[in-house]
Amino acid sequence: MLVAAAVCPCPPLLVPEVAVGAAPELEAARAACDEAVRAVLAARPDLIVVVGEGPATRTHKQGAMGGFQPFGVDREVRLGAAPDSEAPAHRLPLSLTVGAWLLDRAGWTGPVEGYEVEGDRSWPANGEDGVHLAARADRVGFLVMGDGTACRSVKAPGYLDDRAEGVDASIAQALGNGDRDGFFANLDADLARELKISGRSPWQILTAASVEDEDQDECQTWSVLYEDAPYGVGYFVASWS
Repeated sequence: MLVAAAVCPCPPLLVPEVAVGAAPELEAARAACDEAVRAVLAARPDLIVVVGEGPATRTHKQGAMGGFQPFGVDREVRLGAAPDSEAPAHRLPLSLTVGAWLLDRAGWTGPVEGYEVEGDRSWPANGEDGVHLAARADRVGFLVMGDGTACRSVKAPGYLDDRAEGVDASIAQALGNGDRDGFFANLDADLARELKISGRSPWQILTAASVEDEDQDECQTWSVLYEDAPYGVGYFVASWS
């Protein structure tokens, strides 16, 4: 059962060594991520699953490696402790690499695995994945990595798109109310692609994994800890428990 989740953005600039001189610009986002991850650890999960977008849909075992070499930093990151058996076959995508860095920063030493999901996957498939991932242990914590639109300014990766600000506002609202209105399930894949949203599939997985039973609903809390668009990209940090 899912007992807690942290939602964090996944820009490589979140890592101070990558950001270098620009590191202070994301200090508030970094601090919010730390707070959200600590809340997951405080829920005493038996397993943490890091969920993020990538070119394939597959599971990454504990010990899988990723790195920030494409961004000029020779830094390797491991998803949890090294495995007892052979090394995992696949490298982590950027989203899970940043997630692994956040967990290492928080000092998590327990069981962990990664789940890479394609951005264009449909809601039914992502929903089924969410249910299955939440059942991987008695107490499961999620670290869900994903960015909002990348079209909030003329200097943004996707340039300026007038639709972006409204979509990001809806994302923040859904993260703040546990997606009670089903916004993520209905977020169009074509629109997400046009606005360069990387969180669509991971957020859909989170929505399905969260408890929907009315008796449990009063015990759930959702809060947005950070919402901004530095560099023209929508970044959100949220805590679900």
